[in-house]
Amino acid sequence: MIYGISLILLSIIAVPSLILSKKPNAQELLDKVAPYQGWIGIVFCFFGVWGIISAFLNMGWLSVAPIWWITLLAGSFVEATLGFMLGFGMINKLLLSKNEVAKEKAAKLREKLAPKLGKLGILGLIVGGWMIAASFMFSVV
Repeated sequence: MIYGISLILLSIIAVPSLILSKKPNAQELLDKVAPYQGWIGIVFCFFGVWGIISAFLNMGWLSVAPIWWITLLAGSFVEATLGFMLGFGMINKLLLSKNEVAKEKAAKLREKLAPKLGKLGILGLIVGGWMIAASFMFSVV
């Protein structure tokens, strides 16, 4: 259930990017949100990767609760992807701050990712809700 709740919280952070990407002054608004969004994204990316690792470590659940195992894997994958996309700005800032060419390429990539981030955020809301429901329906002891 904790994965579902964290995925919903992460998705709520990601969905405003969809709205901001439609505005002409979206870049400056995204720049103001980027430091907080970046750190949160990096943390949740690691949390999602740990969920993927946990799913593969518990392959035995496939015979006991296959729907829950697939739900855990899918939710963790969405969480890791959302976290990476949200943390991309912070990674860019920390690692590419001295290289102007790399900063320009990263800015173009960020413009392309912003609409996809919102759509993935909506998918995260749906998958997170399903993860919470599935944790009650398919509990693994």
